[in-house]
Amino acid sequence: MTIANVAQTAGVSKATVSRFLNRRDDLLTPQISARVREAIEQLGYTPNPMAQALKRGRSRLIGLIVADVTNPFSVAVLRGAETACQRAGYMLMLFNLGEDRAREHDAIEALDSYQVEGLILNTLGQDAGAAEVAASHGRPVVLVDRRHPQMQADFVSLDNRAAVDVAAAHLVEQGWNELLFVSEPAAGVSSRIERAAYFRQFVADRQVRGDSIELAPGDPHALDERLRRLRTKGRRPAVLAANAVVTLRVAESVARLGWTFGRDLGFVGIDDTDWAPLVGPGLSTVAQPTDELGRLATQCLLDRLQGMDLPPRQIFLAGRLIVRGSSTRHR
Repeated sequence: MTIANVAQTAGVSKATVSRFLNRRDDLLTPQISARVREAIEQLGYTPNPMAQALKRGRSRLIGLIVADVTNPFSVAVLRGAETACQRAGYMLMLFNLGEDRAREHDAIEALDSYQVEGLILNTLGQDAGAAEVAASHGRPVVLVDRRHPQMQADFVSLDNRAAVDVAAAHLVEQGWNELLFVSEPAAGVSSRIERAAYFRQFVADRQVRGDSIELAPGDPHALDERLRRLRTKGRRPAVLAANAVVTLRVAESVARLGWTFGRDLGFVGIDDTDWAPLVGPGLSTVAQPTDELGRLATQCLLDRLQGMDLPPRQIFLAGRLIVRGSSTRHR
């Protein structure tokens, strides 16, 4: 059903129906408003929100591009951003890159075709053309968690230095004296690079034995072997996992080895998940304020849409250490 069908059924012009739909029925007599309303109900007509928004020059849409929607962090940020958008009268459109580092440009072009008013990016930040495309369309952009070296934009992130420091210090205080930082391949991803660098700085400053490893996809036994070597040294090893994806791989490795968290291996992971308390004695984590990250990213974007003209802002939020059995040394 179209607006023309409604007009024909009500015996009025399309302009009259348009006035009614755009809440300008104060220009219509009560009798005509009633006829239009009755025709809409009779036909089951639903106005096209996109068409209405474009007529007003505003789509009320915000685009969110994530590197991998299967990552619990991305999903949690999405929830926070969606809630903030709804409260402000906006809708959120999601584009998942599926870890394809060459699709940022295509994602921005696709969302622009829907006339989104701004973009929130949680991407790998490695498509050099993405920054140019975003700038050419004049859309405000906010970056979450991962920087984009070619893009000058507001940036909202976990305080990675503080998160690594609190996790590593907790492990040392609990008597674990051989630390291993485990990450996905850094490959230019700023958050992974920063966390690894802060870990190296921590072990150097505290004079603690520590090393790091990047997990190649599809090679689970490399981590198994690395953990075995830590145990053969006769020390008390512990792992600091860079994110929830790595946490799951460490848990799988520990299960294959037949070990127990908190007895054979200490553990803290950055990112808390619903299943972390259910693994072994419970996995200690540094919980990210994901809802707040999504909310602040949306607010930064709304500030820009409302005309705020400031240099790019950087906002860092503190994580929260959640201690469970995996990091508490069993006597």
